[in-house]
Amino acid sequence: MPSPLRLAVAGVLALAVTLPAIAQDADRAWPKKPIRMIVPFTPGGSNDVLARSLSQHLGKTWGQPVVVENKLGAAGNIGAELVARAPSDGYTLLIAANNVMSVNPALYRLGFDPAKDFAPVSLLGTVPIVLVVNPSLPAKDVAQLVSYAKANPTKLNYASSGTGSPQHLSAELFNKLAGVRMTHVPYKGAAPATADVLAGQVQVLFAPINSVLPHIKSGKLRALAVAGESRAQLLPDVPTIAQAGYPAYRSDIWIALVAPAGTPADVVRQIQTETRNTLADPAVIETLAQQGIEAKSTTPDALRALAASDLARWTDVIKS
Repeated sequence: MPSPLRLAVAGVLALAVTLPAIAQDADRAWPKKPIRMIVPFTPGGSNDVLARSLSQHLGKTWGQPVVVENKLGAAGNIGAELVARAPSDGYTLLIAANNVMSVNPALYRLGFDPAKDFAPVSLLGTVPIVLVVNPSLPAKDVAQLVSYAKANPTKLNYASSGTGSPQHLSAELFNKLAGVRMTHVPYKGAAPATADVLAGQVQVLFAPINSVLPHIKSGKLRALAVAGESRAQLLPDVPTIAQAGYPAYRSDIWIALVAPAGTPADVVRQIQTETRNTLADPAVIETLAQQGIEAKSTTPDALRALAASDLARWTDVIKS
């Protein structure tokens, strides 16, 4: 049985270890309370998966809960406006997909300005978009698809998950650069759009890799190209559209982290640094890769430049 003296010494040593940690927490300027991470889309999607993985790791780093809240509606605008109007203290963050930052401003009359009302923190990841066709279509690469489209100007239809969606705009950019005219068939979501391409009701689809990869592997869909600037990690043998002859083409889904404008620079810097460290964790990289998300991080300035360049590009496509 320990003597009273040993117990007293052990107590003093434990206190000596605990007091600096308590003092450090008291001195820490941020965070001192839970952080809200707003996802403006439905649970289970790429934005939500990324948010929950990130929140779990950042919560441990910060010693505060990071609570993910899904505030969906209006193509992401409802959740985005909530964050734009939140206090600029770092306790409300937005998982911002590229349509919120770089497409919606050209499509809708918004109650906020993404370029002015958000403080960019970091890119989080990209989800490659893949150009797929029903195998019954006599096109095994992009060149053959373009030749067929030009020879049959009224026969090719492409599906999308809705007007203004990444799938829709990706196809319209392809129409513009390839000089073809495929007809848009919008659906209420990616699932019914994919189903009709699988059934052969529609021939062409630009889709996030995570929604079509199983069908590509089974041979029910044929992948012709990847829409992004580099090949997809999950489809290394499939060329990009740029490599297939259209170097100006680039379209992918990117997901970023932003805070309300006016958030203190040191808080933004802290969030960016610890987000970058989280995204470099091999376990996080693997978890996201299984969902078709390629983990990536940037500086706030690089994210601001990406959003601005994409807004200019998609505004031109939307107007045309």
